[in-house]
Amino acid sequence: MRAVGLIVEYNPFHNGHLHHLVESRRRCDAEVAVAVMSGHFLQRGEPALFDKWRRTELALAAGVDVVLELPFPWACNSAPQFARGAVMALDALGGGVDTLSFGSEAGEIDDLQTTLALLSRHSDTIALQTARLLRSGMNYPAARAKVVASLPDSGVAAGFLEQPNNILGLEYLRALKETGSAMTAITIPRIGAGYHQQQPVDGIASATGIRHLLRQCSSVDELVPEEIAASIDAWMEEGADVCEQRLFQLLIGRINQGVETLTEIYQVDHGLEHRLIEAADVATDYRHLVDEVKSRQMTRTRIQRTLCYLLNNVMTTRMEEMLARGPLYLHLLGASRRGEMFLARCRKQTSIPIVGNYSRIYQILKRCYGLTGRDAILAGEQLALELKASRNYSVLMRQWRQKQRNRDFYEPVRRG
Repeated sequence: MRAVGLIVEYNPFHNGHLHHLVESRRRCDAEVAVAVMSGHFLQRGEPALFDKWRRTELALAAGVDVVLELPFPWACNSAPQFARGAVMALDALGGGVDTLSFGSEAGEIDDLQTTLALLSRHSDTIALQTARLLRSGMNYPAARAKVVASLPDSGVAAGFLEQPNNILGLEYLRALKETGSAMTAITIPRIGAGYHQQQPVDGIASATGIRHLLRQCSSVDELVPEEIAASIDAWMEEGADVCEQRLFQLLIGRINQGVETLTEIYQVDHGLEHRLIEAADVATDYRHLVDEVKSRQMTRTRIQRTLCYLLNNVMTTRMEEMLARGPLYLHLLGASRRGEMFLARCRKQTSIPIVGNYSRIYQILKRCYGLTGRDAILAGEQLALELKASRNYSVLMRQWRQKQRNRDFYEPVRRG
């Protein structure tokens, strides 16, 4: 069965995602679409609008065949780590996925490959000059783009580095190369509204724009596939979305634990602990808190991810060890009948276990890794972090209920 892999967040699924899915299937002549999807916390350090099971239901209704969760250490991390984790997750299926398809503003894989070669060829110069610009007060994305634009053979590369999907696309290509993946890559041109644009274009809005409309109690029925519009409306009505003010309150409590606790958290460095404490004294809501902490050297996204690590008590040492080792199991969130057939063929070749709900996960991990040794410890750490993230996310939901805290253990695999 020919399969195409997609790396997604679906926050929430919309017409642009449907275009990417349909075009990916068509271009690859794929019978199966496999999505590696972020769980409750996303690459930009934000909690997802809806939980991972609801977003899985949307994906299956729109035509995705398999939804696997990208584990937290990679889902909520920088573009290189996000890309590397997702590529490793697709490759863990034992070669079952032939092609990785991603959206980009560039729309041409050759242009992205050329840009990646340029970045590799001048890596030392780019690193040196970017560091110099950072010291002068410029933020990292702008500094790197400026340095690349100054290279004599930069061509279109500089403009590419100002577009978020191009940046991720380059990291996907880099991850394919560095991990030795056998997957080929294609890119689908992004259409409609830009990544941060809130106004729809030709019936396609960004996920950012759709979330804004939903929080304003506005209809998004024309901006999402017909088969999922009613579900989104119902979930907003019942309060299944995240409450940002509750996130703010929990973060203030974490920050008030003091400097010693903060400095143990992943990526709390360079005096960031003091900026967090000072900001907590004046901030009135989550966005105000981020604004108070961010600086020219530390982007809003970087701060949001750090706050996410703080919320989930992510310690530096363990996080670095997990990132170095790679995912040690994958959580199967949903599958269509075709997807189940595909997974049945893959299971004999998978390099790590694929787990449905967590009712038997301790036995599965024990069988695979034993009770001692580095992999056993790190698999346990990955599981503990996923459970912690799910529990913390459940508290952020507007209509939180105590029974939602351990949903990973009783939520069934969604069927399409």
